[in-house]
Amino acid sequence: MADKMLTDHERRKQISVRGIAQVENVANIKTTFNRHLHFTLIKDRNVATPRDYYFALANTVRDHLVSRWIRTQQHYYETDPKRVYYLSLEFYMGRTLSNTMMNLGIQATVDEALYQLGLDIEELQEIEEDAGLGNGGLGRLAACFVDSMATLGIPACGYGLRYEYGIFKQLIRDGWQVEEPDDWLRFGNPWEKARPEYMIPVNFGGRVIKENNKSKWVDTQVVFAMPYDTPVPGYRNNVVNSLRLWSAKAENHFHLKFFNDGDYIQAVMDRNLSENITRVLYPNDNFFEGKELRLKQQYFLVAATLQDIIRRFKANKYGNRESIRVDFKTFPDKVAMQLNDTHPSIAIPEMMRLLVDIEELDWDTAWDISVKTFAYTNHTLLPEALERWPVHLMESLLPRHLEIIYLINLNLLNEVKARYPDDLDRMRRMSIVEEHGQKCINMAHMCIYGSHAINGVAALHSDLLQKHTFKDFFEMWPEKFQNKTNGITPRRWLLLSNPSLADLICDKIGEGWVTKLDELAELKTLANDQTFLDALTRVKRENKLRVAQYLKEEYNVDINPNSIFDLQVKRIHEYKRQLLNCLHVITLYNRMKRDPNAKIVPRTVLVGGKAAPGYHMAKQIIKLITSVASVVNDDPIVGDRLKVIYLENYRVSMAEKIIPAADLSEQISTAGTEASGTGNMKFMGNHPTNNLNGALTIGTLDGANVEMIEEMGKENFFLFGMTVEEVHELEKNGYNAQSFISKNSDLALCIDQIESGYFSPDQPDLFKDVAGVLRHHDRFLLCADYESYIKCQDEVSKTYMDSNKWAKMCLMNIASSGKFSSDRTIADYAKDIWGVEPSEEKLNAPYEPVEADHQRKGAKPS
Repeated sequence: MADKMLTDHERRKQISVRGIAQVENVANIKTTFNRHLHFTLIKDRNVATPRDYYFALANTVRDHLVSRWIRTQQHYYETDPKRVYYLSLEFYMGRTLSNTMMNLGIQATVDEALYQLGLDIEELQEIEEDAGLGNGGLGRLAACFVDSMATLGIPACGYGLRYEYGIFKQLIRDGWQVEEPDDWLRFGNPWEKARPEYMIPVNFGGRVIKENNKSKWVDTQVVFAMPYDTPVPGYRNNVVNSLRLWSAKAENHFHLKFFNDGDYIQAVMDRNLSENITRVLYPNDNFFEGKELRLKQQYFLVAATLQDIIRRFKANKYGNRESIRVDFKTFPDKVAMQLNDTHPSIAIPEMMRLLVDIEELDWDTAWDISVKTFAYTNHTLLPEALERWPVHLMESLLPRHLEIIYLINLNLLNEVKARYPDDLDRMRRMSIVEEHGQKCINMAHMCIYGSHAINGVAALHSDLLQKHTFKDFFEMWPEKFQNKTNGITPRRWLLLSNPSLADLICDKIGEGWVTKLDELAELKTLANDQTFLDALTRVKRENKLRVAQYLKEEYNVDINPNSIFDLQVKRIHEYKRQLLNCLHVITLYNRMKRDPNAKIVPRTVLVGGKAAPGYHMAKQIIKLITSVASVVNDDPIVGDRLKVIYLENYRVSMAEKIIPAADLSEQISTAGTEASGTGNMKFMGNHPTNNLNGALTIGTLDGANVEMIEEMGKENFFLFGMTVEEVHELEKNGYNAQSFISKNSDLALCIDQIESGYFSPDQPDLFKDVAGVLRHHDRFLLCADYESYIKCQDEVSKTYMDSNKWAKMCLMNIASSGKFSSDRTIADYAKDIWGVEPSEEKLNAPYEPVEADHQRKGAKPS
């Protein structure tokens, strides 16, 4: 058997050979672990459960963070640097334990200590819940960014919401997606610390009155925001920044009328209504729903965050609770705020409210401060995803903010009118308040006008923003627009998830690449080193064997480890074109049925991702893929030449397992629709033998693919499909999918099979809607790109048979991925937008002396 190459222990776990455990440190870890089991968990070894052991371990590791965390905050207060605040409604953090051990450099020590205690670290790591406080790319990007900010020594803090229920748990039942709540906090979260002393009131509703010619917001409903802090350690630099997540808490007193009415019980029950604000993450970041709860979440985040930031700005000496700094003119010199998409955009009118109504600055001064402080990242080109809030909703929830938005809009229109006096149409297009149809507030327009910098997340995306989506704004303020190509953290996505590959790279070029990913370019000199290429191939094969075993255990499907592991993992959405991938699978299947003896390169197609619960077509696509899988996987003619698996409940911790084994990454969205797409970077940066980290990419000229090709060369990328210009041309001339279907018999057969019930014999009409989309509503041009895609996939198979060529392409992918580190992205933000300097300086470790003036009683992260 091929998998006998791996020992039982290796099959479960990749083992890094770097890092030697010191005897005294192992003893300390064991002592601390036993102390937490006894005093924190109140258990002994006779009755402790695996979960108790996990919590004892988590607390042991957290102990190593605490002094570093406090010292970091002390250092920031003493040096009073400009601070960066990253506002995001999503932080898709995944698991914390193993990432923390890696960043602190204590993995080997902890591993040895637990081994001596008779415990398996791997089993305990699996107990940790993913912190799934995000839908996909946007939330994962925020998580990579806070990691990089700590590693680069940037004084930063992430601000988000502590959702009680994160992204739903996806079950596949009878081939359909079924959602279950993700109660990730039910056993407690050892990584967070509540900070009730910094609880902040947030107001909703009420009305606006005039007093002494000034607006006053009165009769509001108050909800309190309770902060929970999570430490974010940098990579071995003793810097620990904070991620502060807000949780909604009801007011502590009742209105007297409840007691007069005697309805005390109902009054207690009604407290839940206030606390619902942070109950659940909205499971859709690609389609805007104008729901009241969502607006409440957005305002709750920014209202609490801005008050917190202003409090910290005023109290600029460590441990001081009284205001010292009162001159807000220095605010932009001390504070930079990054808005992660338009979700936190209500921060702009809230900032104006605080400065004008509370701090009593004049409007022009306040606006100048606000614009210099805010910067905005746009994440989407899809018009249906841009946020437009109905005025009636804003009026009832945030009446003072609506007044402020009207004033901001008046100033905007006056500026447009001054620049383009007779262009009323331009004024209408650029207005923040949209009058056509339902009266709405265009949040993206407010972000652009109210920020000093606007960026897209890939060069092509930023270019399209300037030329199309926000063309009018770009013509008026070209200096505001920038590009910041997304990146991923190489610590989690290579060092942690693929230690065998990391060790191989370290042996050749040292460990500098962990924080300076562009050093991977040195690997290019090894392109003709057969020994290294063989080692690269061996690492990939071991990872594939490991994943094949995992898939056998989870899905009871026997995988051919010699097959191409073809992976498409991302949210299920029509523009990401999982359906095109499915058409390729059906095409391969039809070839095998036509000629059972045809020489076909074996392939294992893995698809994973969640569909928004209300997105009918996305759920149909999941059902189609699972239906095709059940036909293909059980067909004896196909055998092990083609297998299809839908990865249930795909999440960060599963990505860390699967991605190192991928041979091929599918990045196949229609050119001009994907903003960035960091999934392929994880392959680049994470895939053992053959991509940027070992997987090769098949893709269109979309999102970050364009820049990947620039870095690695077209010859190391499987490119297919139309360009953005060709897409526009086709749409301008009137696209008709039927004309492409009638010209291609393979495509016509696939669609006929879907439509006639070939893959759903018990319900022949089941996929009529899917076939209807392909024939009549092919918005994302699958039929137009089908032929090119199939030819390109054939080229993939042909190349895979030449193992040496494939290994070289993989090496070039890995060696070219330096640009796609989130460290580089953050360094660019710091330099071009925030005006702060990344630092390579390490802070003192807890056991090293610290200056006397830093030693303060009661110090804690603020």
